[in-house]
Amino acid sequence: QVHLVESGGGLVQAGGSLRLSCAASGRTFSTNAMGWFRQAPGKEREFVASISGIGSSAYYADSVKGRFTISRDNAKNTVYLQMNSLQPEDTAVYYCAARIGALATMRGYDYWGQGTQVTVSS
Repeated sequence: QVHLVESGGGLVQAGGSLRLSCAASGRTFSTNAMGWFRQAPGKEREFVASISGIGSSAYYADSVKGRFTISRDNAKNTVYLQMNSLQPEDTAVYYCAARIGALATMRGYDYWGQGTQVTVSS
């Protein structure tokens, strides 16, 4: 079982930056690929970014490529999402997720956090 807790959300103006953090429980964090997803009001949850267990590979949705960076610190059992050049369309609840397996993917995640709200004003 993996317990995930996100933090770092908030209100920011367009063009601003935020860094989300996700703290994970468990002794085998480096064996879990981690992902970030988001869900805007009235829309389905969508993939944002993922990173492999040891951080050697990462993948991004086209909508955030070049603006967002996913990273992880396995010594701290924490994954991050640095979000730059935020736009109103980035407004959503952001969820951290972990999968059983170290390969970063866009789907197939087994554990989810409770989410953190990100609101970008124009």
